[in-house]
Amino acid sequence: MEGMNHCKPLPKHRQLWRPSRWWRILRSGCEPTTILSDVSGPQGVLSNISSITDLGGFDPVWLFIVVGGVMFILGFAGCIGALRENTFLLKFFSVFLGLIFFLELTAGILAFVFKDWIKDQLNFFINNNVKAYRDDIDLQNLIDFAQEYWSCCGAHGPNDWNLNIYFNCTDSNPSRERCGVPFSCCVKDPAEDVLNTQCGYDVRLQGELDQQKYIYTKGCVGQFEKWLQDNLIIVAGIFVGIALLQIFGICLAQNLVSDIRAVKANW
Repeated sequence: MEGMNHCKPLPKHRQLWRPSRWWRILRSGCEPTTILSDVSGPQGVLSNISSITDLGGFDPVWLFIVVGGVMFILGFAGCIGALRENTFLLKFFSVFLGLIFFLELTAGILAFVFKDWIKDQLNFFINNNVKAYRDDIDLQNLIDFAQEYWSCCGAHGPNDWNLNIYFNCTDSNPSRERCGVPFSCCVKDPAEDVLNTQCGYDVRLQGELDQQKYIYTKGCVGQFEKWLQDNLIIVAGIFVGIALLQIFGICLAQNLVSDIRAVKANW
């Protein structure tokens, strides 16, 4: 029995992790960096982003790089700060997370105040991408998904497709798709098992009442606004949930800093 006397209890500052366990939660900050690296890895998606947007020469890929860098720094500070009991990294984590929270809050307020400007930019964005519909397969799939999901066609209506060189109604247009719309504008027939990709041909040569039988006549901007209004509670709940998680992370970091200081004070 005397041979067991050499077994000594852990120092108090090492016992801190046993009752608090805050580090188990904070170290999860390392996970988003792995997720983002998986998202930003495939070049097939990001390589074409700049070709489908018009942001005054700004390459949107840099936005992904900046977001990835911020997430890495934030995750590193929270994870290493908790594992190594580093109060500086934990304070940096909580302050940085608080800064992001207030930036998100500011962005939400500005979006509400300048909602008309945002709507104009959305119209401009959609119309530009309508022009480039056939130029990029990723853009084409994105527009088709949006029009099918929101049951819409163009930014304001089917006539927006007159901006595209393949679908415009000018006499000089030799395309078979002249005066037509993409198949994603077509009203789906539940009885059809095979997708008819030519359902939008020549449809804009008909009157508006006749068009409603075959294609969606509402614009995607209006349908998107309607979708936001119908799902306002869900959308607001998501943003509130994200905000609460950020506040929770700040509180955990500050609580852990207080625990570390309390233990060090007893040395």
